Amino acid sequence: MLVYRITLERFATLQASGIEARWNSNGAKILYTTSSRALACLENVVHRSGEGLDNNFKALVIEIPNSERVETILEKDLPKHWQQFDMEYVCRMIGDDWYYKQESLILKVPSVIIPNEYNFLINTMHKNFKKVKLKSIEPFIFDKRIKQ
Repeated sequence: MLVYRITLERFATLQASGIEARWNSNGAKILYTTSSRALACLENVVHRSGEGLDNNFKALVIEIPNSERVETILEKDLPKHWQQFDMEYVCRMIGDDWYYKQESLILKVPSVIIPNEYNFLINTMHKNFKKVKLKSIEPFIFDKRIKQ
């Protein structure tokens, strides 16, 4: 399975910061990836509020062995309004529980910004993380029309 991540050039590795985000609390080293380059682009746009998109970015193409079990969180299994900022704690509890149980390398979660699209969280502390490969690092330039 191929997944994608767009990041500033200096962070173009398979390392996770451990900084709190929607699906993890501080200290949980989860690598956020997406099902497509397009979704990775939009995730950057919304999280950066359109600022700083003229910096030097790279698109990471990451290969996860098809043999790895993918744990899936469906939108129907989440509480109503789970996408709202004040409900992030619910997502964090789910993500932290998955991260610390170490039962699967990958957690498939619904995208907040695009219905019926998915993000793939990679547990960098899982025993099978060594099987994840950085297949390529590509230049990525945000179209100037996106920044307007």
